[in-house]
This record gives sequence, C-alpha cells and structure tokens, in this order.
Amino acid sequence: MPAEWEPQTAIWLSWPHKYASWPGQFRPVPYTYAEIVKQISRFQEVRINCAARLQPRAKRLCAAAGADMTRVTFYNHPTNDAWCRDHGPIFVKHDGTGEVAITDWAYNAWGDKYPPYDLDNKIPPSIAAKLKLRRFVKEMILEGGSIDVNGRGLLLTSEQCLLNKNRNPSLTREQIERNLKDYLGIKTVLWVGDGIIGDDTDGHIDDITRFYKADGFITCVESNKRDPNHKILEENLARLRSFRTPAGKKFDLVELPMPKPFGFEGQPVPASYANFLIINGAVLVPQFRQPKRDAMAREIVGSCFPGREVIGIDCYHLIWGLGTLHCISQQQPA
Repeated sequence: MPAEWEPQTAIWLSWPHKYASWPGQFRPVPYTYAEIVKQISRFQEVRINCAARLQPRAKRLCAAAGADMTRVTFYNHPTNDAWCRDHGPIFVKHDGTGEVAITDWAYNAWGDKYPPYDLDNKIPPSIAAKLKLRRFVKEMILEGGSIDVNGRGLLLTSEQCLLNKNRNPSLTREQIERNLKDYLGIKTVLWVGDGIIGDDTDGHIDDITRFYKADGFITCVESNKRDPNHKILEENLARLRSFRTPAGKKFDLVELPMPKPFGFEGQPVPASYANFLIINGAVLVPQFRQPKRDAMAREIVGSCFPGREVIGIDCYHLIWGLGTLHCISQQQPA
C-alpha cells in the first residue's frame, strides 16, 4: 500500500444521501461535497460512487461549485452511506510491475452500529470490475480510516479499533498483524492505544496521528488538562516517542493542536485537524470556523508538505456526521 503522498490517479468519494448520518443538518452537506470535488478536480480526477437517480443533482451541484467536470466521473454504484475511506477498496501497488490492485476487506459499519451496509460492501468489487483491476478478498473487518502507512513497510493503527470485539472477535493481535502484512505489504505494525472522544469508529487513527513522511508523524495534542482528550493524546504521544524506525532511530514528531471542542444537540463531535487529505500538489485541511486554530492547523499541516498548496475546507457541518475529509475519501495510486 503506497503512502498517501505518493502520486495518485484519482480520489474516490461516495455521494452523501443518508439524512440519518447528519440528523437535522443534512442540507449543507452535498454543497460541502461539491466544494471538495471542485478543489480536488483542480489537481486530479475525482471518481464518485453514486446511484443513478442521485446523479443529476450531484452533477449540477459540482458544476455550480466550479468543479472541472472533465475530471469528474460518476459511477452507478449505490451506497448505504458516504464514508468511502471505510467501505471503499484499499488500493495496493506492485513494487516491481507497477500493477495497481484492490484489496477488499469486510465492512460492518464500525461494529454493526449503523445497519444496513450491504450496498457499501459491494463497492470494492464494483470498482474492481469497472476498472478491470485484480481484487484480493480478505474476510477480516478493516476500515481504511483505521490504518495509516508510510509506503515503506510501516503501518500505524490503534488497539481500540482493530482489537475491538465488535470487529474481529475470533482473531488474535498476531493474526490481525499477519493479515495486514500479507495483504498490504506491511513489514511492521505500530500500535497506539485509544482514539479521541466522540469518535464512533472506536479510535480511527486518521483522527489522531498520521505519517507525513517515511520517518515522521504529525499527531494531535490537547493542552487543556481538563479536556478528556488531553490524557488520551498524551499517552498516544508517549507511544510515538517510544517507536523506532527500521534503522533504529526516533521518528520526527510534529504536534498538531486540537480544535476547541464543540458539538451539536449536546453531542460532542470528533473534530480533528489530523483528518486532512493529501492529493497531487495539495493538501486539504478541515476547518471548523475557529479562525485562529484553523489558521494554525493550515500552517502546521502545510509545513509537513512543502511544495503543496494548502487548502482549507469548511467542515463545520460535515463533522456532524462524525467524520471529515479523510473519512469520506480514498486515494487510488498512480
């Protein structure tokens, strides 16, 4: 599995349509998606899973937002929900031949929290058939948001998610590691502990820590000691400091402050600047209508990816679905 900063052919999305995922706040969400499509299409192709009946309006919204529609392709792939990082394929690339293939893992909506998910499970085979790519099927629950890789054999994940009894209760840690190694070309799995408060995915790594280079992490921190995320992220930081690269060195660490906590209807949301999306020539950074913190996040994330344009995306409404830019997307390597 290549690192996200390596060259990409396209970004995959699944068009939003499930009102229950954004209760009382759905109306602005398709417009946010259209803005994201616009920004990605400036740099590369966007490929969108979308039932045929939803496509006319989706195309109108994207065009009205200013997307380069010559780079946007809709596929008649109906979904249950919009979280493409988790139900979409995880692409791999052959080191020798350059062949791109699809790994197709089982998906159960984060521990059977939001049934049904039968249509979502059809997305990887549908994409493989459409693109005529080889597909490797593994009957282990794995969501794309629960892992991050450096493209050089290292994978980062959390115990809270991958060892959760609502995912793969019959598998040991060793068996899970073996599957990741066999199907994603991983040599070493690095484990952190828990994810942030309000995250219904049980600790997805893309809300707390990401690789920004082969030997470096960008990781969330919370300075307010009264915030429940403070202790979680302190423990996470301690683990990251204890890790060593294959050469035996410490990883470079960049600290990324959390946004100020907020929520909707009394429910905290897992807002995190670590949910950025790297594309060819740019990095998209979630923004939460907190001008000072948003600007600081753009600056810090941008410093990790010199030479890429830094684009802030208003995710204030999107996060009510409990995820943002990285959660809704999946990169297809070139």
